Amino acid sequence: MAPRGDHYRTRLTHTLEVTSISRTVARALRLNEDLVEAIGLGHDLGHPPFGHIGEDVLDACLKERFGRDFHHYEHSLRIVECLERDGTGLNLTEQVRDGIARHSSRTPLPRTLEGRIVRVIDRVAYINHDIDDAVRAGLLREEELPREPIAVLGSSGSARIDALVHDMVEHSQPAGEIVQGPLAGPAMDELREFMFERVYLGPAVRAEQAKIAAVVRRLFEHYVENPELLPGGEEGPPADERELAERVTDYLAGMTDRYCIREYTELQVPRAFAR
Repeated sequence: MAPRGDHYRTRLTHTLEVTSISRTVARALRLNEDLVEAIGLGHDLGHPPFGHIGEDVLDACLKERFGRDFHHYEHSLRIVECLERDGTGLNLTEQVRDGIARHSSRTPLPRTLEGRIVRVIDRVAYINHDIDDAVRAGLLREEELPREPIAVLGSSGSARIDALVHDMVEHSQPAGEIVQGPLAGPAMDELREFMFERVYLGPAVRAEQAKIAAVVRRLFEHYVENPELLPGGEEGPPADERELAERVTDYLAGMTDRYCIREYTELQVPRAFAR
């Protein structure tokens, strides 16, 4: 969930970090920096509110009601192909579209080296800035971080990112492929596992998971039953179940955490008491 305060990362700052770091790697490897930037800027457009928890809830709602799946990386591609420019989409190359659709580790590798850079740097960025944010928020203490990967990569987020970028460049150049070294790669994976155990799926998140599910599910059901309230609803009801599913998904997945909470509050709480 988007934290309150100006010193925590958001989806936007994450996107800018991924794009900037990926360009640095592409420049060092003499690859296409513009391609890397386009993929980086588009890779997370499809994330619904509340991150991966919101993604799982929306996926479950769609399966139950429409027999459809939801994956943020597929929705990122839908946004740039179908929703941008009032429905005409962006004129993107196949390489950009491939990199956006395959930036997640749950998908096959991107076809281009530039897409593979973004895929790895996405992890590099979110693991390290999430460690910083978790420490700042009091969810973790520095001394709780696993010792071995910290010894390999560095004691600060900037040091770890710097080490991982240098490692990627040094090992990818001779390999002709985007790879990580035998020490840095496993160290990053260990940090990621630690963050899933302690933060992403940790006690504080599990305590909020039921609340997040209730919010997303209630809004999903509300808009399925009242499609005239969706953007474009004044133009008429959806033609069929497929269009209804798409319109509800497009609207919900496009919300920020705060906007989603505000919509839920307006729906559930009498206006006189919502302040």
